Amino acid sequence: MGSARTVLLAVAAVVSVSLEYASGFYIPGVAPVEYKLGDNVRVMAVKMTSTKHPLPYEYYYLPFCRPDKLVHRPENLGEVLRGDRITNTPYDIKMGTNVTCQVLCKRDFEEKQVKRFRKFIKNDYRAHWLIDNLPSATKLMVDDEATYLHGFPIGYEDESAASSTNLFNHVTIVVKTHRTNEESVRIVGFEIKAGSFAAKSYSVKDDQTCTVSTNGGAVPQPMKLTDPKSTPGKQQVIFSYGVRFEESEIAWASRWDTYLHMSDTEIHWFSIINSFITVLFLSAIFGVIIVRTLSQDIAKYNEEDDDDVEPTGWKLVHGDVFRTPAHYTLLATFTGTGIQLLGMLMVTLMLALFGMLSPSSRGALVTVAVVTYMLMGLVAGYYSARMYKTMGGQQWKMAAASMALTFPMILFGVCFILNFFLWGKQSSGAVPFTTMIILLIMWFGGSVPLIMTGSFFGFRKEAYSYPVSINQIPRQIPTQPWFLNGPVAVMLAGILPFGAIFIELFFILNAIWENQFYYMFGFLFLVFMVLIISCSEITIVMAYMQLCAEDYHWWWRSFFVSGGCAFYVWLYAMFYFFTKLEVTDTVSTIIYVGYTTLMSLGFFFLTGTIGFYSTFFFVTKIYGAVKID
Repeated sequence: MGSARTVLLAVAAVVSVSLEYASGFYIPGVAPVEYKLGDNVRVMAVKMTSTKHPLPYEYYYLPFCRPDKLVHRPENLGEVLRGDRITNTPYDIKMGTNVTCQVLCKRDFEEKQVKRFRKFIKNDYRAHWLIDNLPSATKLMVDDEATYLHGFPIGYEDESAASSTNLFNHVTIVVKTHRTNEESVRIVGFEIKAGSFAAKSYSVKDDQTCTVSTNGGAVPQPMKLTDPKSTPGKQQVIFSYGVRFEESEIAWASRWDTYLHMSDTEIHWFSIINSFITVLFLSAIFGVIIVRTLSQDIAKYNEEDDDDVEPTGWKLVHGDVFRTPAHYTLLATFTGTGIQLLGMLMVTLMLALFGMLSPSSRGALVTVAVVTYMLMGLVAGYYSARMYKTMGGQQWKMAAASMALTFPMILFGVCFILNFFLWGKQSSGAVPFTTMIILLIMWFGGSVPLIMTGSFFGFRKEAYSYPVSINQIPRQIPTQPWFLNGPVAVMLAGILPFGAIFIELFFILNAIWENQFYYMFGFLFLVFMVLIISCSEITIVMAYMQLCAEDYHWWWRSFFVSGGCAFYVWLYAMFYFFTKLEVTDTVSTIIYVGYTTLMSLGFFFLTGTIGFYSTFFFVTKIYGAVKID
């Protein structure tokens, strides 16, 4: 009891320290803010993103109008890792006060600044703001139906004019409010309507209010940023804004519906149906093998009255099926890593299902995933050490250290290298040095001790018992059919689990690389359950066929067969890169490939562990059901 109490106290201490560092469970937007007439409405800048370049940038990386004093709002761990750098802006907005045109600032852009703006406009970068924790959106009408895009473009290229790059230097800020009583309102909508007006189109009064004239044309001339090579020298730009308040019937609790509205819900249902069809197909095969073939085999082997029954197939290798595999320390490391990732996903998904990780909780999803991964080291260390002991291992400290360092070291090493590229590009996606120190503290001060503690108790636990003894001399393995050869089996088996998830994978990649909101956690949970079932069933089927072919080297094979779908995930991510994104920059390509490879590696550990444990308990069960002389 004393040791268990010590472990619980240690976990509680680590949780409190982690939450203090991460600030991850702060949930903004839960309590509504009441505004009265004349109250200040703050506009916060978050970052700039693009689908052509997956590198986010701080809003003031471009020479927009700055406030007198730049103030950075403290971000939680998830926001920092997402590249959010939330700062104040000089926009002066009073609740209920409409503004037609107000000059924000006048700037004379140097050639270098013009080049930077032109580059970002050509790469379709969009700016992201916040008002009352509500992100900005651009309203578009498509087939008489309103569609909202996240953020707003900073400019556009005029296809009708050669080399015409126009800057959106005027924004109309539309704030939708819902009245709660006679004195106060709540903000329920935030839209941006961007405009481009040449400096000579402005008429500015002494109080900095302005009007925009068409100068005899149908519309005002746009603010063209001409190529400095053809037009050297400074270019004058006037930044202005307007404000319009609109009353809305939308309740505060439903204000995120606009951003989360999806026209592709039917695709999600198609994904679920596709996944369940895959599972039914696998279950049919599984049922034929287990219910019919395997049951008949066991019944035949256990016939006591028939002494002439000769063991065939999988019973022939009963003396070798539990022979210690090669590199079993590494296998225990991989399975422990998979358990840690599995626990992280399950806890994070459950919290998301209960609405605790909604998009309004900025950065909470990433923060909870990081903290949960660290805490799951206790569980992973326990099961990894117990499996290590089962396979005959004796040096549990070395095995625990291997598990605590292998995947995090790969993760940290690759991210550290990629961070140099992000620093070189001055992207806000670069993790600050202080955040890296915090992550290292969480790793060595939290995850490593928890894994060592779990391994200590796991190694003290009795090892899993084998139902049969192991022969001293290994049995010779006959020539295997072509479809049971290692690489072929891995490739064939990985197709079905991947087929169950690839549609949902598209939406996940959209959320990551196109800065979209992902909130369909109910669908994701169902797909994840289907993934677990499909990985388990296909691995057991392949292991049964392998044992029937008198090949008892199932330990590593089961891990790779189930983890093989990670290769298809990586291939699909590359397909998504070339068909969906329009990345042309070398550094952006390196960043995408690097992070995608890390995610696929984690998926490999996750699915490989699912298949390994399913096969282990399956093999233990069937050999325990037959009588061995």
